[in-house]
Formats: sequence, C-alpha cells, structure tokens
Amino acid sequence: MKTPFVTSIIQKLAEEMEAVVLVDPECRVLGMITFKNGNKTFFRSSRFSINSFASVAIAKDKGASNFFLNQFGYKVTEGKTFFCEELCEEIADLKNIDAGFYYAQELGFPVIVKPINLSEGTFVTKVHGKQEYYQAAKKILRKTSGFIVERFYSGNDYRIVVLDDEVVSAYQRIPLFIIGDGKSNVWELMQQKQENFINNGRKEIIDFEDYRIKKNLRRRKLKFNTVIPKNNIIYLLDNANLSTGGEAVDFTENIHPDFQKLAVNITKDMELRLAGVDILTNDLTSPMLDYTLIEINGAPSLTHYASFGEVQTKRVENLYLKVLKVLENENNREKH
Repeated sequence: MKTPFVTSIIQKLAEEMEAVVLVDPECRVLGMITFKNGNKTFFRSSRFSINSFASVAIAKDKGASNFFLNQFGYKVTEGKTFFCEELCEEIADLKNIDAGFYYAQELGFPVIVKPINLSEGTFVTKVHGKQEYYQAAKKILRKTSGFIVERFYSGNDYRIVVLDDEVVSAYQRIPLFIIGDGKSNVWELMQQKQENFINNGRKEIIDFEDYRIKKNLRRRKLKFNTVIPKNNIIYLLDNANLSTGGEAVDFTENIHPDFQKLAVNITKDMELRLAGVDILTNDLTSPMLDYTLIEINGAPSLTHYASFGEVQTKRVENLYLKVLKVLENENNREKH
C-alpha cells in the first residue's frame, strides 16, 4: 500500500529531527511521533496537535465560526443555518428546509447552499431556483443535520495558509474545468483531466457522478457526449476546492501585506495557530479595498497544493517542519 503524502513527509522530516514515527498499519494517515526529547504527539493526515480541540470544532462549524468572525468585525458572507426536521423538533425551531427556501428567495437567486460541517467542498452548490435548491438541500440532509443558505458573491477565490504570525502559502483556487480540443467530448476531456491529475500525484478526484457537474452541463445545454470546440473553457463545478478537481495559481510571493495581516489576525482571533483562510477578492496582490471571508479551516490540507510543483512541495515540507518543531517543544495540554 502506498504511503499517503502527508505521512511520507512526516516520516522524512522526523528522520531529520531524529524522531520516531509509529504509523497505524491499517489506516496509514494516523500516527504518533516521539521526539528526541521524549515529547509525543499524534497526527491524523493534516490534523496536528497545534490547534486546540475547541478552536478546531468552532472553525469546522461554518455557522458558528461565521457568527464569531462577524462579531470580530470581519466581512463574512450573509447567510443563515437551517436544520433537518428531527433537529428542528428537538430545538423547537422551524428553521427547516422550507424556511431555507423562503430565505433563499429573500436573498435572491443564485445562492450558495452548503453543509454546516462537511469539508473538502462536499455538496457546496450554487443553486439558481427552487428545484435546484431542494435537490441540494436534501442531499446535504442525508449526510448531516444542517446546511447554510448564503448570498452568492463574485470574485477570485483565494486560500491563505497561516502558521502563527507567518503566511506560509497563498494561492488562487480555480474550479474544475475542461478545455475543448475540437474533437473530444465532455466525458473524454474529463477522463484526460483525471489522468493528468494521477500523473501529477493527485488522486482520482473527479467524481463523474457528481450531480453538480450534470447540473452545470444542463445549464449550458451540454451533454457528456457533446464535443467542445477548440480552446473553449467549460467550468464543471462552481466551488473552487482543490479536493474536487480545482487548480491552484500560486501567489505566495506576491500577496499584499494587507491580506497577510488580515489572514494572520483572523487566525489569531479564532484562537488558532495553523489555519487556512478562504477569501474572495478581486486581486490578492493589490492593497485591500474589499474582500469577503468565505470560511476558516482549522486543519488545512495541502496535499493537492503540493502536487502543483517542486516549489509548492517544498513549502508544504517547510510548513510541516515548523509545525513539528513547535510540537516538539510544547508542554502537554489539551490538543487536537
């Protein structure tokens, strides 16, 4: 079995630090590091003990984190949380799927519908009307107890990864897309894209059965067997997560100090030390005139980012080395 990317980096760095890594043979993303000085820490994929359990839990709950970030004065997305019928009965609140639709109408379509606590862009959907709304909301409620309906904002999507007072990486995320060659159909172009991902060390991350891809093709009056004209770009998803096939354009060397300061302050205010800060803005390299804070991630995965080149891989290694050095010298306390 191939060793997962993060685990392999940890093993490499631990050897350099004269630390010992014990990896669960059944689930190779889980492990324990014993440092030279005797300190120990657990890891699970990109989740380290550097952030407290409570802070990570708040960051993972998109509704709760939005509330606190708004209280701190940041420009967060406008939205409300809605729940499954069982939970509505339990908390005596009628914020159910139908209430969510009426709220979406108030905001005005299109809106974004997303789960309150799932990661990697799962089920995040841009919906344009009643049928699409109920389709997305019902799919989410089969997996989790609630979802958020929020206003749709335009702009370029960026992730800024922060460790303490330092921005360690910044990149624009571009949604999954295909480029026509004048002879291949949509399905064939998706297969070619998937093969390219695998050749670059990424997983088979395009879900050919994703209802959001089918929805977007229908909206453009396209089918899987439609041949795409040469150089035509077709965006198959609206959300820009790398884990669903998005691509990254690196801005680490060019991010403006305004945005560096913003990301560091957001991370500190949420009582995190390591975080991924996701924002929409027109230009990350210019002085900050306007932005929208989409969400904050308390356990940012950099596996896909690292696959975009040697420079990116080295940045990820340097980040994990800094994290391990912090953990090596930390006293025992409540950790995650």
